[in-house]
Amino acid sequence: MTLKNKLFIVALLSVAILSFCHIDKISAAPAPSKHIKFNITRPAVREIADITYVQHFNWPVYRLKMDILKPESNEPLPAVLFITGGGFVAAAKTTYIQQRVHLAEAGYVVASVEYRIVPNTYKDALQDIKAAIRYLRAHAKEFNIDPNRIAVMGESAGGYLAAMVGVTNDINEFDVGDNLNQSSAVQAVVDIYGLSDLTKVGADYSAEVQEAHKSAGATEALFVNGVALFSGTGGGILSNPESAKAANPITYISANTPPFLLMHGDKDSVVSPSQTELLHTALCNKGIDSTRYVVESANHADHYWNQPEVEIIIIDFLNRVLKN
Repeated sequence: MTLKNKLFIVALLSVAILSFCHIDKISAAPAPSKHIKFNITRPAVREIADITYVQHFNWPVYRLKMDILKPESNEPLPAVLFITGGGFVAAAKTTYIQQRVHLAEAGYVVASVEYRIVPNTYKDALQDIKAAIRYLRAHAKEFNIDPNRIAVMGESAGGYLAAMVGVTNDINEFDVGDNLNQSSAVQAVVDIYGLSDLTKVGADYSAEVQEAHKSAGATEALFVNGVALFSGTGGGILSNPESAKAANPITYISANTPPFLLMHGDKDSVVSPSQTELLHTALCNKGIDSTRYVVESANHADHYWNQPEVEIIIIDFLNRVLKN
């Protein structure tokens, strides 16, 4: 093909494209705009991240932080302090984001916190959570919180700590640090597949799993008895019955214990479902308002816990206790 012929073809194509574009511009009509109308049913929510709520300067140094989801409101709102899980060896405040956002959209200020983990013990973590509650009360105006309506919620290890916070309402032993003029008491507890009696974490599983939970290396033993290298004690969870009892939320149930909501999956392969059942039974025997749900087919921290059916139960409970 000669250069002249190539140029001729290119020219024809250009004309075709221009013609097509010209026809398109002439014939095309914009689609009409669509109007929608609806009522405002949820508030705008903004995040305030990485707030240091407590500092520990002994070794290792800890500057523990919280993230707050703050719904827009002209009136002070109830608050939920969320405690992440992590097997006592991790405490990332960024987890459970879907559920926390939905709580905020339902009209709750939601704070998610870090806390001390192994090689520290449950007492250290419990002191941290109570310090976070006092911090929220001390800064209630800043975060638009009603200081008389604060709940604590946790999943897995966080569920255990949430339960410990609730049953130790007004027990001064665990209030250490700043803002001691503020109360660390809570008005409601949400415990999602949390632990309770740490001597029976593997009770629903095989003999091999139960034996593993008795070892000195099991995380619940480290969280109660400490790491031998750091504490000089160590030992399996059964090695010190008094320490295990002191770490059991059932030990502290009293008239000051607030209402509880407990939830557990019947297919949980990490924390025995009987753990929340033990706590629920003990609460009921003491006359405490306690409700427990078993989520069929749900495993530990799987997608069942992101579903609206679970969120509705939690929000309905919080609304009943904190808003009615």
